[in-house]
Amino acid sequence: MGNFFTDVLEKDSRFNSTKRIADPALLEPTTRALVQQIIEAAKEMGISLMIFETYRSAARQQELFKNGATRLATVGVHRYGLACDIVKDISGEPSWKGDFSFLGQLAHASGLIWGGDWGNPGGKHDFIDSVHVQRCTLARQHALKAGTWYPDDSYNPYTDDQHPLFTTVTKAAATEVAEATPAPPKRKLRTKKRA
Repeated sequence: MGNFFTDVLEKDSRFNSTKRIADPALLEPTTRALVQQIIEAAKEMGISLMIFETYRSAARQQELFKNGATRLATVGVHRYGLACDIVKDISGEPSWKGDFSFLGQLAHASGLIWGGDWGNPGGKHDFIDSVHVQRCTLARQHALKAGTWYPDDSYNPYTDDQHPLFTTVTKAAATEVAEATPAPPKRKLRTKKRA
């Protein structure tokens, strides 16, 4: 059984393009709807946004890396139709100026991971991409790239048991239960006396 990546993206003529692609049709349908939801919600807040990049090929990622435009040599979730860069629209021109924390709030409310906190607001992050949203946890990216996992329509990264917040809460709860559980009584070891 296929998925959006194998059925649509791999067959698209732009699959190996080194050009920037901002076509929302190259976003997986659920991701596309959530991105559109974010753009509409921002508009209601008086903030005009535009899609800057959707699909990104491995060749484009390499070109960006070589030119110093990114620290990532390997393309991430953009390649699978699950990520989008959304920037401010200032008179029809893209802008990265100002605070994008509103995008993080809208992304989270829509069920997308924001590149400003990678789905873990309290965590320390070495790489911040405040205009980036994606529908895949960092923990799932290896399986996505290996071709062993692709999200279905109902997937929400915030309810994924691979999500770092879920894992942290689960581990904390397990530790709390373990600490509250009394230890079994210690038995005295009997040793035979030697004659």
